[in-house]
Amino acid sequence: MNMPFLDCNTVMKTIIFYATKHGAAGEIARRIADKMDGAVMHDLKQGEIPSLNDFDRIIIGSSIYAGTIRREAKAFLSKNAGLLREKKPGLFLCGMDTSRKKKYFDANFPPDMLQTAKTTGFLGGIFDPKKAGILERLIMKAVAKQSVYMNTIDDAKIERFVTAMNA
Repeated sequence: MNMPFLDCNTVMKTIIFYATKHGAAGEIARRIADKMDGAVMHDLKQGEIPSLNDFDRIIIGSSIYAGTIRREAKAFLSKNAGLLREKKPGLFLCGMDTSRKKKYFDANFPPDMLQTAKTTGFLGGIFDPKKAGILERLIMKAVAKQSVYMNTIDDAKIERFVTAMNA
């Protein structure tokens, strides 16, 4: 029996969907895309969603505020849950509080999607007081004792995430 084979030079088509408020999730998506041949990015706030069937690998990421992912990410996950489970997506979150990462994943993704995901990662975040509203600045100052620009995006975690997606 003749078995089909995959040409070693075939590049898997990858799309990275992201939802961001101030740009950190977009920056992380860009860093992931830079490490994956032919990866394309799509901001979930922008235009029509490309067909998921056109891609071999799907990555979804969102910033997290008060323990919740962006509403665009929630809507995308809800609408495409069945197909996403079949595709074994990569899931990432970005934010400043890494101490609650498991809680954030559990609260924002269905358990079966987390179980079928190829990988997950909490990849850091950016706090830029110039982009934050007054309420966000007050919360960061009161809760996190943070009032100046801070970037915790972790390139080593991004590299591990990409390696897991490529496996």
